[in-house]
Amino acid sequence: MSTVKKYIPIFFLLFFMMACSGCGYRFSGNGVLPGNVQSIFINVFENRTAETGIESVFSNDLVIEFIRNGNPVANERDRADAFLHGTVKSMTIDSVSHRDSHTSIETRVTVCVDLKMMDSQGDVIWSANNISDSEVYLVVSEKSVTEQNRRIAISEISKRIAEKVYYRLTDRF
Repeated sequence: MSTVKKYIPIFFLLFFMMACSGCGYRFSGNGVLPGNVQSIFINVFENRTAETGIESVFSNDLVIEFIRNGNPVANERDRADAFLHGTVKSMTIDSVSHRDSHTSIETRVTVCVDLKMMDSQGDVIWSANNISDSEVYLVVSEKSVTEQNRRIAISEISKRIAEKVYYRLTDRF
């Protein structure tokens, strides 16, 4: 029995060392932009929806995602190696749950975007179409509160899509 107790600290030390060493797995986005691009300019997205201001939300969140991950974002297009053009292609709103046949309790908003990165000559370096995400929000009797819930849902979608775009753009698999 005392021999087993003697080896318990060694077992925990080995277990701790193995846990800290990791398995070598890494997330796909490594921060390196394709085509030897060092800096990027992100255009304000084109908006093909009826939602006013959505183009700024998506553009700003993408800029924040690039900066957060240490990639330089140029203030002017002619100072960047490449530019990223995005289009908010669609936004749909569907009822998820109902109080009765005419009243929704929850609604899902889905947004779809297309993106294209081009070099300074206008040649396409990278593109991705139909990147989408959705979020459910509560519908309440006060229209202004429901509107605020929808805006919050769109903001959450925008952040997740910005993250998806960044990791797809910097993917090296």
